[in-house]
Amino acid sequence: MPKVTEEHRLARRAQIVAAARTCVIEEGFHKTTMADVIRESGLSAGAVYGYFKSKEEIVAAIAEDALSTIDELFDKILASEQPLSPLAALEATIEHVVRVAQAPGGDVTRVAVQAWAEALRNDDILETARDKYCQLREHFLEIARRAQADGTVDPDVNPEHVAQVMFGMVPGFVLQRLLIGDVTPATYRAGLRALLRS
Repeated sequence: MPKVTEEHRLARRAQIVAAARTCVIEEGFHKTTMADVIRESGLSAGAVYGYFKSKEEIVAAIAEDALSTIDELFDKILASEQPLSPLAALEATIEHVVRVAQAPGGDVTRVAVQAWAEALRNDDILETARDKYCQLREHFLEIARRAQADGTVDPDVNPEHVAQVMFGMVPGFVLQRLLIGDVTPATYRAGLRALLRS
């Protein structure tokens, strides 16, 4: 019986997060209110507030859901025994970003861009964003260290510096995809290969 209760709880939480994602994508972060999320979810105010006390907590949950899939991606990448290049890891990450963006429930990268702007004025969102993006950069740091061990990256370079640059490539892709619209994984991959060719 407790297992059913836990499944029910997780389903309700997912329902609220999906409703919030829809609201933020359609109306923007600032215009979205808890009342909007409650209405979109179809649940009572008490039910929604039982899971999330504020809009910031829901935005954190949206980010957590989106970035948890990145953890799974890097688990697969790092499980390989083959030599691992930063280029291959970046290509896989960009492909993954597009898959997540095109998944049912709306383009979560639109929420990410709004959260970046909000982080500049809201310390709670800043803390959430910093935590999540530091986790992602840690994945790139592991890639850089592996690449140094494999001989595909100069061993004298600080791997943290490599991770910083690798991380920077991802928001660049997201912003161009959303704001300019002419960038795809294929075009970005071609540019990355030209830049990173040794």
